[in-house]
Amino acid sequence: MALSADGPGERGATVWLTGLPSAGKTTLARALAQRLRAAGRRVEVLDGDEVRAHLSRGLGFSREDRHTNVTRIGFVAQKLASHGVLVLAPVIAPYAASRAAVRQQHAAGDTGFLEVHVATPVGLCCERDVKGLYARQAAGEISGLTGVDDPYEAPADPELRIQTRHRSVAESAAELHAFLAERGLV
Repeated sequence: MALSADGPGERGATVWLTGLPSAGKTTLARALAQRLRAAGRRVEVLDGDEVRAHLSRGLGFSREDRHTNVTRIGFVAQKLASHGVLVLAPVIAPYAASRAAVRQQHAAGDTGFLEVHVATPVGLCCERDVKGLYARQAAGEISGLTGVDDPYEAPADPELRIQTRHRSVAESAAELHAFLAERGLV
């Protein structure tokens, strides 16, 4: 992964936060973004749900549509990061091949890419159930829920794996901030 030669906090990169629905990806990204903006860092959060509602409207949840959505987000992230923005992308991105395609997009553009697995057990995600997806799936209202009746291929070797069980958002955000500081990104 190549990062620009600018000073700390000036390099663009994409931090791809992957994990199950209700794992805490977006909450973590927003908490970190707030901290970084307060310190003057250029940062953008590309939330998977928000991008799907605008840039990927009309896509379904087939494997092909999910791949298309993920690579579209990756394209936007790479463009922003190539201009010095630290992009936090909380996106389920359930398939390893899709995440690898985004990593390759970044490598082709000589742009930094860091994969962070927000590793939250499915039982805890069910308890959190931020959007009511697990309840709707259990009631038979929806199918194809990632990690329940559709696969989630957890990263085998992410740059960082954050365990969220028994940890506050602030603790997880601090771990991610420290990781980015070690990489010279904040």
